[in-house]
Amino acid sequence: MKIKIPPVLGGTLIIIGTSIGAGMLGLPVVTGEGGFVPAIFIYVASWLFMMSTGLLLLEISLRMPKDSNIISMSDKYLGKLGKGFSWALYLFLFYSLSVAYISGGGDLIRDVMPISRAGSYLLFLMILSPFVYFGAKTVDGINRFLMVGLIASFLLFVIFGMPSIELSYLEHTNWPKALGALPVIFASFAYQGVIPSLTYYLKKDAKKLRYTIVLGTSLTFIIYMIWEFLILGTVPSHGPNSLKEAANLGFSAIQPLQYHSGVKTVVVLGRFFGFFTITTSFLGVSLGVFDFLSDGLKIAKKGYQKIGLAFLTFLPPLIIALLFPGIFLIALHYSGGVGCAILLGLFPIMMVFSARYIKKEEIPKAVQIKGGKPFLVLLALFIVFELLVEGFKGYL
Repeated sequence: MKIKIPPVLGGTLIIIGTSIGAGMLGLPVVTGEGGFVPAIFIYVASWLFMMSTGLLLLEISLRMPKDSNIISMSDKYLGKLGKGFSWALYLFLFYSLSVAYISGGGDLIRDVMPISRAGSYLLFLMILSPFVYFGAKTVDGINRFLMVGLIASFLLFVIFGMPSIELSYLEHTNWPKALGALPVIFASFAYQGVIPSLTYYLKKDAKKLRYTIVLGTSLTFIIYMIWEFLILGTVPSHGPNSLKEAANLGFSAIQPLQYHSGVKTVVVLGRFFGFFTITTSFLGVSLGVFDFLSDGLKIAKKGYQKIGLAFLTFLPPLIIALLFPGIFLIALHYSGGVGCAILLGLFPIMMVFSARYIKKEEIPKAVQIKGGKPFLVLLALFIVFELLVEGFKGYL
């Protein structure tokens, strides 16, 4: 008997899978020096902000025709200049994320297979790219399967990892260092690129889409908090094989975990969990890029044109990953600090401000996020703060 999963649950899983990606493996590394308690505050702020901007982008997406993406939205509400910036920022952000996912996924493959770096990257793409090629419905189908693996490996990781926790490790705090982790934490909640695709997948049902965004981002936040508790409670922040050493070497959290965990099962589960987080996020991000390029370049998703879109989606990040090995954390830092902040943070705020207060469009209350102008200004100030942290993180 085939179990039918409601589309709203599938959409929620796509948001979770898109958010929980390669960034999750790097989160304990960049938050290790700052400590667990300061990290909690940064996670809460990032979660609430990214949930809000996702709802703002949905407000705009619901007013656009089918197959519209951020390019068409920017053109309509921010003009030609906004459209140009959208092109540059979108490609910068999502190619950076794709580079990180290809690099991280290839590293995990090489942990279990005797294969070259280039071979591991190509194998990763050969397995996953066909699902993106066939669209949101196909991505939803494979994503549900991968999410079962993600949830199962995560729960087992929690069960087996709890005995290895040293609560004293969680007492370390360094607030200035903690602020330096904001760009990566910020980017770890990035899912807005799939909202245009989900808008029509869920048939423009505003209530279902809002519920999907709120539930998806909230569950993501809870999973991140448990993950941080486990890793920062198992691996020391300083010293040999510490989180600081991993940060200096450009490693993810898996490498120091292998050394400090006395349970071999924890390391194995950590690798499985890492694989599932990267694959689910890669699928969501790639789906967003695929639809974005189709909209921006006005290329139909059929025949040879669709094959061309696939090459444009996957070839550039593959080449970058091959040319710059060890770019895992670097790609996450740059994508989060600049691209994510402006494109997924500032642009939705500006587009909604334009739609509501400049173009004075009639927008149904059911699709509006509450708070009016003061709330939009507050969100914009958070972006300014995040960009300042990015600019001065070398001094933190």
